[in-house]
Amino acid sequence: MTLPLHPLDADLFARALPLLDDEWLTRDPELAPVLPTVLARNVGQDWHKAGTFRHHLVGVTRTLTVWQQPRDVRLLGLLHSVYGNAFVDLVKFDPAKERARVREIAGESAEHLVYLFCTQSRTQFVQKVLAHALEADGSLVLQKDGQDHVLTPYEVAAFIIVSMADTIEQWFSWQDDIFSRFPEVQHRNQKAHWAASLWPGPMRPSGRMVHQINGLAKALQHPGLKDVLPMPPVFAHCSQYLSAANEAAATSLYWSVIQQDQPLVDLDVATGVLESAVRHNPWVGEPQMVLAQLYLSAGRKDDAKAAAESALHLFCAWGNAWDKRVQWDAWVAWTRILLQGATVEGTWPERLDKLNNVALRG
Repeated sequence: MTLPLHPLDADLFARALPLLDDEWLTRDPELAPVLPTVLARNVGQDWHKAGTFRHHLVGVTRTLTVWQQPRDVRLLGLLHSVYGNAFVDLVKFDPAKERARVREIAGESAEHLVYLFCTQSRTQFVQKVLAHALEADGSLVLQKDGQDHVLTPYEVAAFIIVSMADTIEQWFSWQDDIFSRFPEVQHRNQKAHWAASLWPGPMRPSGRMVHQINGLAKALQHPGLKDVLPMPPVFAHCSQYLSAANEAAATSLYWSVIQQDQPLVDLDVATGVLESAVRHNPWVGEPQMVLAQLYLSAGRKDDAKAAAESALHLFCAWGNAWDKRVQWDAWVAWTRILLQGATVEGTWPERLDKLNNVALRG
């Protein structure tokens, strides 16, 4: 059975390549002027999920940059929690006193989006979008303090896209455990479930949140939202469906290979398991990247090239890693090594110790 692999989009790769540099944000003409004020609030010292708050803000903004979002949406990504919200106590700017300061550095339209994003109910927003509760024109009615508040189609589209980027940047199995079934959160006493609270846990990829991101993405196909903002290049430009069952199966199959529950002396079993994972969920790059290495080890260079190109396409499409054990730029770098090994004669080592020496050429 043919695997659902993706050709590498050259334009997408070209957009992602500069973002591999840690200093890319300091050279971005739209975002760099805002950065010193944000960094001065010690965002690099605060813990946040799989890294620091700075890592999170920059990671979300990186995805929005790959997705070619306009300045105010990218600034929403960079500042999306700075007033605090129901999930994060990291109040970096006091919304009662410092909105003028944020407007000064970000502009009125971006600050307006940030304030709404922080002060409206994110839970209610996600619930309503996933329940297909959008109005005919793409607007959305939220309730706050007993009053209706109408988000415009532009605000809805911006919040959906930033929510997608926000989720892929931070979510892994620790949050699956402690924040079970978001947005319908299952509250559990920590003392009774202490094992689930041990951060960071095994760092298994989420078994359910890519499906939720997919639900948000599909909402962007609403007639009132479809042409409001650039369509993110994930899930075939938000046009394809990923079921919850397929995501769960793919994560489980992938993790069984990563944990070496499958024999690796003979590669056929692990290869078959990863191929099944890719068929269940063809929208994340890590299973395809690992599959490319198994193909290379088996001497199947053509298959390795196709899998590595597809994995690289997906890493560039997301701008963030699904498997949080290493950072996005490391996944991209190793995938490029695999692609080189599949396309350049004699570059893939036959001895294990030589793997430590492989380097990208050119």
